[in-house]
Amino acid sequence: MSSPSPALGPRKTPTGLSHNMASTLMFTKDLATFLGKSLIVLLETMIFTVIPRPRKSVAGEIVLITGAASGMGRLLALSFARLGAVVVLWDINKEGNEETCRMAREAGAVRVYAYTCDCSRREEVYRVAEQVKKEVGDVSILINNAGIVTGHGFLDCPEELIEKSLDVNFKAHLWTYKCFLPAMIAKEHGHLVCISSSAGLVGVNKLADYCASKFAAYGFAESIFMETAAQKLKGIKTTIVCPFFVNTGMFEGCSSKRPFLLPILKPEYVVAKTIDAILQEKVYLYVPRLIYFMMFLKSILPVKIAVLLADFMGVFNVMDGFIYKNKKN
Repeated sequence: MSSPSPALGPRKTPTGLSHNMASTLMFTKDLATFLGKSLIVLLETMIFTVIPRPRKSVAGEIVLITGAASGMGRLLALSFARLGAVVVLWDINKEGNEETCRMAREAGAVRVYAYTCDCSRREEVYRVAEQVKKEVGDVSILINNAGIVTGHGFLDCPEELIEKSLDVNFKAHLWTYKCFLPAMIAKEHGHLVCISSSAGLVGVNKLADYCASKFAAYGFAESIFMETAAQKLKGIKTTIVCPFFVNTGMFEGCSSKRPFLLPILKPEYVVAKTIDAILQEKVYLYVPRLIYFMMFLKSILPVKIAVLLADFMGVFNVMDGFIYKNKKN
């Protein structure tokens, strides 16, 4: 009589054991590498918190600024002119753009070029971009600054204004990156600057379309930053700027309920911070610094408390006095 067969079940084969050991070793190695590099980054951050981070030179760099006819765009152009950069100005407002061009020359720009461009139209962005490449050269610092605001409640906002807001504030970023990023990648040298907004971080009453466009611009810029990091393109830098409301005229009539905490910002101050962030190659810039803390609170507070905080800070009413002027980029 034959003896009963042993119960059948899963067996650990030498091959399976080796595979598990290899996976464990790989995980341990990756974890050790991650922790080591993280420690170096933390030490570097602590050092540069005490000692100012070195600033790069932009002399001779070709800097393209959209929405350059007025406001922050004009101030950015003048700042880069003083730093010795070649400045390329884009705006739909030809007269204002040419005035910025004249001011940039007076500020010391070696070379400055003004192009009339409606950034809401993809074909026009592509056409003018080709003109820039032929007449000026490859753009090495791209600043997407052009923006418009409607300031209506969502259901009261005409569809064409919603589409225009998305076209200028967000889609223009897609088309300019398509035009100028390939040359940056080929040379492994470039800087992408997205002027988003605090309204690209937190929803604001009567700014649904504007918030949507600025959230999108922020997410797009961050995604491209991750793409370049994944491809180990260390020469391509990204800076994403999120200021509170800036007193440039675009948000005329808006006010802050707590100006000592969240003031309506002077454009000169925001531009100085933006230039500093670009020269130090910072990825994120929130202005004022309170926004960093508010974003932390948003991530941990119950939603009802976050709503109460927004009410306390006057976010619900910041657009109440807004004066719509049908401004373009």
